[in-house]
This record gives sequence, C-alpha cells and structure tokens, in this order.
Amino acid sequence: MWKEIEERTVKNGEYIVKTGCTVRACADALGSSKSTVHKDVTERLPAVDFELYLRVKGVLEKNLSERHLRGGESTRKKYAGKHLHGTDDV
Repeated sequence: MWKEIEERTVKNGEYIVKTGCTVRACADALGSSKSTVHKDVTERLPAVDFELYLRVKGVLEKNLSERHLRGGESTRKKYAGKHLHGTDDV
C-alpha cells in the first residue's frame, strides 16, 4: 500500500475515534469522499493498525445503533415551530 494512503487511512481512523463522528462527518471534515473514508476504515485500516481498527469499529457500530435516533431528532428539529397542516388553521 502506498505511504500516502496508509497515512490518510490512519488519519481517518484517528479522527473518527477522537470525535466519535460518522463516516460522512469525517469525510466532510477531512475533505475526502464518504466512500473513500469507509473503504479506508473498514478494509485498509486492519492491515495498517489493527488496534485502531478495533476502536474505529466500536465507534461505527455505536453510530449504526443510534442512527434511527439521530434521524428522528433531525425530523423533530425540522418541524419544530411549524404547525402541521390542518391542526391549528381554524
């Protein structure tokens, strides 16, 4: 594996562990694509730094288990303060 790819892979993994962020948030923060970050931390990282991989895997599993909660919260915020059509129009 090329040195630049290894360095990027470790950087992505360390950022996810440090912040607890999602793959998408890591990609936005570090200027990569979501696909690249995902491939780095799930396929390349075990060969580069297995200990870091295990910590990243834990964060990603936690994020996956909470995904439905974040989606619900996002929807709640989207509609906060808006009246639903037909309920308060009278």
